Amino acid sequence: MFRKYCMGLAAMVVTAAAWGQTSAPAGPAGVTLPDEQGVPRVYPTNPETIHTARAGILQLSAEDIPRYTQTGPLPEPPPSRPAVIPAVPHNPKLHTIWTIGDSTVRTGYNGTGDDRPGQWGWGAPFVGYFDPQKVNVVNRAVGGTTSGSYYEGPWKGLVELIKPGDVVIMQFGTNSGGVELGGIGEESQTAASRGGQATTRHSFGWFLRHFIAETRAREATPVVCSLIPRNGRDADGRIKRSSDTQAGWAREVAATEKADFIDLNELVARKYDALSKAEVDALFAGSPHTSWTGAVINAETVISGLKALTPDPVAAYYVEQVKQIAPAPTGSQGPTTAPTH
Repeated sequence: MFRKYCMGLAAMVVTAAAWGQTSAPAGPAGVTLPDEQGVPRVYPTNPETIHTARAGILQLSAEDIPRYTQTGPLPEPPPSRPAVIPAVPHNPKLHTIWTIGDSTVRTGYNGTGDDRPGQWGWGAPFVGYFDPQKVNVVNRAVGGTTSGSYYEGPWKGLVELIKPGDVVIMQFGTNSGGVELGGIGEESQTAASRGGQATTRHSFGWFLRHFIAETRAREATPVVCSLIPRNGRDADGRIKRSSDTQAGWAREVAATEKADFIDLNELVARKYDALSKAEVDALFAGSPHTSWTGAVINAETVISGLKALTPDPVAAYYVEQVKQIAPAPTGSQGPTTAPTH
């Protein structure tokens, strides 16, 4: 049973006995839930975008996903304009699965795609496949980021929260430029930032290596994912892959650093290849962003990739129905497991 959000005529109410929370009304700005210290707080929510179709083996809707997994509560006073408010682990006693990346993992300022209605990242439905009594799942992806801008920005406020035994699942590559150079080399460049100050640019691979190293320094497990594919096709009609660029770079870095790797780019593309163009088009809400149903497909692909790893670092935390999801094929262009250290 999952948390349900229901909108009344004048208030939004959350009911979620399975999540150990009490119902509480909120105004149109959000839904009221106890925070990690048990204090009632308002979590920003767009009631017009949270009601989605149901999809996947769990028949998940976005209204089933606890808001505190996607956003932090509104501060006092509330921000004068939309702003990303980072989510934190709801139960400090449990381990945490962190997801980091760009808008293909988490859309919009508050994780409901409200600034681009209909767009959803896979980090939202991904939460539903885990038992909240066993683990926290926190989506800290930020739209518009590259591996570089995320490392120099949101990561700085996240890394110190990672605890021994946590898992950090990272997916970058949809966006590029800025402080990020292409490739995986150690080369760097000095350039002027928008503010006129000197900034050092590093490669995509350089930033991934630092995410991996700093995750391990916190005694946590990194899992590298390649970017999800865009809605585009080659001349032969197959979904375009990024195996020669970001997807391939992510694979190379994971192999060199002996980190677990899930090739979402390939695994999701294979699913799209089996569908008609019209069916694939329906899974997008402006490529590369997916609809809710598309996000659920991507989330279940991440789950299948995790189940193919040996060992699966999150195996102890799944809800019962996840046994219906088969492990992804391993080997060429499939998940690869980090060697035993």
